[in-house]
Amino acid sequence: MRRGFSATATATLVLGLLLGQSLPGEARTPRPPRPPAVPVVVPDALTAPPLIRSSEAKIPIALREAKLDVETHGSLARTTLLLTLHNPNDRLLEGNLEFPLQPGQQVSAFALDIDGVLRDAVPVPKQKAQQVFESIERRNVDPGLLEQTAGNHFRLRVYPIPARGTRQVRLVIDEAMRRDGDAWRLDVPVHLLDDADGASLSIHADGLPVAPTQGGRFETLRFERRRNAYVARHDILRERVAGGHARPASTLALRLPASAGAQAFVQSFDGERFGLIDIPVPHGAGLIGKRRIPSTIGLLWDASASARHRDRQSEFALLDRYFAAMGNGEVRLRVLRDVGEDGGRFAIRDGDWNALRKALEALVHDGASDLADWSPEPGIGEYLLVSDGLHNYGDRAFPALKDGQALYALASSGAEVDATRLSALANARGGRLVRWQGRDGLDAAAEALLGPERRVIALEGEGIDDLLPQSWDVDDGLLRVAGRMTEATARVRVRVQEGGRVRTVDASIAADAPSSTQVAALWASWQVASKAAEPERHRGAITRLGQRFGIVTPGTSLLVLESPEDYVRYDIPAPPALREQVAALQRTRDRSREQSRSERLEVVARRFAERVEWWGKTFPKTAPPKPKREAHGEVAAYATGDAAAAPVMSAPPPPSPVAAEEMAYARESALAERASQQRAAAPAGARRQAEQDAAMAVRNDAGQGVAIRLQAWAPDSPYARRLRDAKAEDLYAVYLDEKDSHADSTAFYLDVADLLLQKDRRAEALRVLSNLAEMKLENRHVLRVLGYRLMQAGDWAHAVAVLREVLRLADEEPQSHRDLGLALAGAGQRQEAIQRLYDVAARPWDDRFSEVELVALNEMNEIIATSPTPLDTSFIDRRLLKNMPLDLRVVLAWDSDNSDMDLWVTDPNGEKCYYGNRNTFQGGLISDDFTGGYGPEEFVLKDAKPGKYKVEANFFGDRQQIVTGATTLNLRLSSGWGTQRRKDETVTLRLSGRSETVFVGEFEVK
Repeated sequence: MRRGFSATATATLVLGLLLGQSLPGEARTPRPPRPPAVPVVVPDALTAPPLIRSSEAKIPIALREAKLDVETHGSLARTTLLLTLHNPNDRLLEGNLEFPLQPGQQVSAFALDIDGVLRDAVPVPKQKAQQVFESIERRNVDPGLLEQTAGNHFRLRVYPIPARGTRQVRLVIDEAMRRDGDAWRLDVPVHLLDDADGASLSIHADGLPVAPTQGGRFETLRFERRRNAYVARHDILRERVAGGHARPASTLALRLPASAGAQAFVQSFDGERFGLIDIPVPHGAGLIGKRRIPSTIGLLWDASASARHRDRQSEFALLDRYFAAMGNGEVRLRVLRDVGEDGGRFAIRDGDWNALRKALEALVHDGASDLADWSPEPGIGEYLLVSDGLHNYGDRAFPALKDGQALYALASSGAEVDATRLSALANARGGRLVRWQGRDGLDAAAEALLGPERRVIALEGEGIDDLLPQSWDVDDGLLRVAGRMTEATARVRVRVQEGGRVRTVDASIAADAPSSTQVAALWASWQVASKAAEPERHRGAITRLGQRFGIVTPGTSLLVLESPEDYVRYDIPAPPALREQVAALQRTRDRSREQSRSERLEVVARRFAERVEWWGKTFPKTAPPKPKREAHGEVAAYATGDAAAAPVMSAPPPPSPVAAEEMAYARESALAERASQQRAAAPAGARRQAEQDAAMAVRNDAGQGVAIRLQAWAPDSPYARRLRDAKAEDLYAVYLDEKDSHADSTAFYLDVADLLLQKDRRAEALRVLSNLAEMKLENRHVLRVLGYRLMQAGDWAHAVAVLREVLRLADEEPQSHRDLGLALAGAGQRQEAIQRLYDVAARPWDDRFSEVELVALNEMNEIIATSPTPLDTSFIDRRLLKNMPLDLRVVLAWDSDNSDMDLWVTDPNGEKCYYGNRNTFQGGLISDDFTGGYGPEEFVLKDAKPGKYKVEANFFGDRQQIVTGATTLNLRLSSGWGTQRRKDETVTLRLSGRSETVFVGEFEVK
C-alpha cells in the first residue's frame, strides 16, 4: 500500500467577465443603423468580481502581471492575454480558470510556460486530453489543459503553480467584430487588468483612415499614427493594498471606422484556401412596422436552479411589449426543470397578461435543466423559450416543431448563457435568438423579437463551397459569410427574406483579397456552432473540426505537456518546437510496452480462475483455532473477540478438508467428468450452450436466512437539524428558505434529498438532487455522486443519462463503465449492461485500478444468470463466464479521486477482513486495496457462518480537494447474490475527517 500523499490542492481562478461580456445597456441584437461618427458612451460597470478565487489557498493566488494586446484588421480582432500567476502559499496548487466567452469569440491558442519558455498547446480529443492531464498530474509533472465545459464556458487547468512561485499563461481569442452603425464595435476586457500588480494594454488597429473613438470607464488612450495603423499603449503599476475597497470594473469600448462596401479576407490553411466576406445589407425600402404575432403561443419557461441568475424583471418587461403587440390571444405555459410540468393556459386580453405574470413570479426556480421535456401542440403558432440555454439533464432530443411553427429563444443572462445552443435551436426552427442585458437593452431586444424579420434563407457560391453565415439573421445591417475556396476568385449570392419579400444580394472575393490568419478558424467555429443544437449527434464532426483547426470545441481541448517523452507515451501530436525530438523518440520507442487486449485477457482469465477456485473450496465454519503466541507474546495468527481490536495478521491456510469436504470434492469431480464426456459427444453449438448453462447455474440456498440492517446516518449541521424537525409537507419550503445560504454546497442537496426520501416526498427529493447537475459544469465527480443517488432512489432513466455523461467525460476510468453498466441493468437494459461491464474486464487500465475487473465480472455474470430473457454472450471470452452465488457481498465506492478508502467486514469469529487480512478463516475474501481511485472494494463470502457480520468503512486520506466538502461513500450490502432471491440495501454517507471509521451496518445470518 502507498500511504504517503503529496501536499497538493486546487485553486480556483475565475475570469468572471472575460472578453467582452455585454455591458449594461448593450444589446447584441439587430438595431437600426446609427448616425455616423458618434462616439460610443458606455455606462459605468458594476463592481468587478475578483479575478482569482482560491478556496483552498490560505493566501489568495495573486495576479502579479497582466498584459493585454489587441490587434485589429478590418472587421477581425485578435486579443492576446498574458497572465503571470503567483502562489504565495507553501504548497503546490492546481489552478483552475473558469470563464465564459461571447458568441463569435473563439479560443485559437493557449500556451503555458515550461522551464521559463512558453510552450504552445496542441489540439487533442477532449476525453483523451483529460485522461492524459490527470495521469501526468499524478506524477507531479507540468501539464496544462484548456477545455470547453458547457455552452460558451471554458476551463483552464494548470498544474502545478509552485509554492511561492509563478506560472505564465497565454490565451489568444479571435473574433469578428460586430457592426455598430458606420463602425466596428470592440469591447476590450480591460477589467482583467484591475487586480494585477503591474499591467499593460496595447492596441494596434491596422488600415484605419482615422483613429478609433473610445468610451467606457478607462483612462484616455492616446492613439498615434504609425504607417498604416493607429497604435496606443498604456502601462499601470499598482501597489497591492491588503483589505482595500473593491474598485468599479474598468470598461473600454472602441469604435473603429468600417468600410461602406463589402470586405473580404482569405487564408491558406492545411492545403486549402478559405474565404470570409462582410456584406453590408441595408434595410429594403418600405421595411417598417411589426411582424404579426400568432393568437396562440407556447411559453417554455426555464425554472431550473440556474434561472435564478437571469434578469426576470427585464424578461417581464420584454413580455409586456410582446403581449401588447399580440393584443388578444392565449398562452400555453410549460415549466421546464428536471421534469417538465404543464403550467396551464392563460388568456391575453388587450395585452393584459397579469394572471400569467403572477404565475411566473410564483414559480420556484430549482432543479436541473431538461429543456427538451415538452411536445409541440397543434394550434400553436410560435414558441418562446425563456432560458439560459444550459441543458444538463435527461437524454431526450429537442422537439422538432410542426409545420408553420417557429421558436424564438429569449436570453437575459449576459455571459452566463449557452448562446450557441440557443441560437442553433432557434435558427433550425424558423426563429432566432434574442439576447440582451439590462433594461437599457430592451429597445433593441423588442425590435429583434417584434420587428420585421430579415433572415437569410439561401446561400449560393461560385468558386466557393461549404458556405455558412455567422448568423442567419441580418444583424446591424451586416451579413458575414465564410466558406472553402475552390477557385482563386469566388462569388457569393445571398437570398434574404425581409418581411414578406425576398431579395438577392451579391458579393465577390477577389484573388488579391487581403490575407488573415483568422479566417480558417472562424469558419471552423461557425461550422461547430451550426451543429450545437444536437452536439451528441455531431460529436465526431465537432471533434474533427477542433483537431484540424486547433480550436477548443465541445469535443476538442488544447493540451500542453512538459516532457517530449509524454507526447510519445500518449500518442499526442507535438508542438512545432518539439516535433523533431518527438519524431526521433517515436522511431525508437519500444512498442512492446503497450499491453494488447489479448494479453490483458490472459491476465484477467488467470485472476478469474483463481476466484473460481476460491469459490469452489469449502471453508470450515467451526471456531478458529486458538491463536499461537510467539516467544515475545504477540499474537501470530487469528484475532478473536471484539472487532475493534487491533488489526489482525493474515490468516494461515485453513486446515485439511474434513471427510465431508472430501466427499463433496469427489462428487463434484465425478459430475465434472460426466459433463466433460457429454460435451465431447455433443455438437459444438450444443456444447457451448451446455457450458454456458453450467456456468450460469444458480445455487438455490444462497442468502437464505440473512437479514441486512443499516446504521441510520444523519448529518449534524444546523440546517439538517432544522430540516429533520420540519413536517413532511413543510420540508421543501424549509429547504428553499435555507437554499441561498448553501447554494454552492453539494452536501446540502444530498442531505435534503435524503430527508425528503425518508419522508416519502420522492418527486421533491429528485428535484433537489438534480441540482448537482447545475452546480459544476462537466465535473465528473459531482455527476458520479448524482448517479449513485439516482440509482439509490430508483430513478434509473436519469441515472443512466447522468452516468453516460460521466462516461463521456472519463472514458479512461473503469469506474465510469462499471457505474453505467449497473445503471443500465437497473433500467432493464441488460444487454448493454453486460457489454459495459465486460469492457471493464477486457480493456487495459492504469495500475491504480487493480482487480476492478474481478468486481465487474462478478456483476456481469450475475446479470446474465438472473436475466429473465437470454442475453447474447458471444463477445465474452468463455473463460470469464461463471456465476458464483454468494451468501454475503459488500461493495464500497466513493466520489473523490486519489483517495484511500478501506472496507472492513468483521465476522462472528471476530476476524476482520480488510486490506491486511484479505482471506479469512471461514472463507471471506476482499478485493485488492484501492489507494488512488474511486474503488470499488468488494467483500464476498460464499457460505456464511451463523452470526453477525459488522461492516465498516475507513477513510485513510486523500490527495486532492474533495468535491463534496467531504468524501461521499456508496455502499451496497447484498444477500443471495447471483440468485433470484437477491436482496440489496444501499447507503450513501459522507466522511468529514481523516482516519475516520464509521459503522455502516450488519448482516445477521441465522
